[in-house]
Amino acid sequence: MQGDLNATTGRPHMILEPVTSDELWPVYKGASFNLWMPDTAERYAFADPRLITEVLQRRRVASSRRRNSAFAELPHATVDDVSTLPCMHPRISYRRIARATDSRTLIAALVPPNVILTDKAAYLLRTTGDQTAEAYLIGVLSSIPLDWFARRIVEVQVDFHVINSFPIPRPVLDDSRRSRIVELSGRLAAVDDRYADWAEAVGVPVGSVSEEAKPELIAELDALVADLYGLERDDVIHIFETFHRGWDYEPRLEKVLGYFDAIGRG
Repeated sequence: MQGDLNATTGRPHMILEPVTSDELWPVYKGASFNLWMPDTAERYAFADPRLITEVLQRRRVASSRRRNSAFAELPHATVDDVSTLPCMHPRISYRRIARATDSRTLIAALVPPNVILTDKAAYLLRTTGDQTAEAYLIGVLSSIPLDWFARRIVEVQVDFHVINSFPIPRPVLDDSRRSRIVELSGRLAAVDDRYADWAEAVGVPVGSVSEEAKPELIAELDALVADLYGLERDDVIHIFETFHRGWDYEPRLEKVLGYFDAIGRG
């Protein structure tokens, strides 16, 4: 989805310079989040919760009547229930502006509830599946193997047809690698109590990952995703060697290979 509000035409529904942001919801732009960092404290604007939910609900109901709308895939009872608005729940968002020459191309995060997104911060509408599917997907989207692929096709913007073309591995639900990805990415994403309900549904604790432990979890995620893609050890090395010119990849690659080799022995 193209965000909740257009950054330009949606300005009448925003508060650009509030006297206080108490009781207001933040309006995110692309720079408002980063990989495994759902809030960088950068804001595009703010919005009044009551007014903005009225606007978004009215638009969702109208949009659901169009056959080509993603909202048309939702049950009528869901569409009519304002409490199911995407902005009220954690959801996967990604920066639409991206370049293959940046240190990372696809930058996605599970943004917290009660956040409004501009069109520069697109989001994925969950019409099927549950929170564990969301946790699995954010883990894959945040991985080096997926981003290596993205860098081969993205030029300046992650358009919808581009992200729809990404080859997402689809293991069976009881695949141990999928379960581990859900656990790792769930823990990485659920950074504080705003994610309490989501984390409970995924089966992970909130705020359980320290900054010191984060690189290990991310390295294991890279290894698991690489294995799901059917990559060999030499493929993983090639991905890191060719990922970004001049980056210091060796320490991270060493961690990833340690986990990757362990998967092969398991």
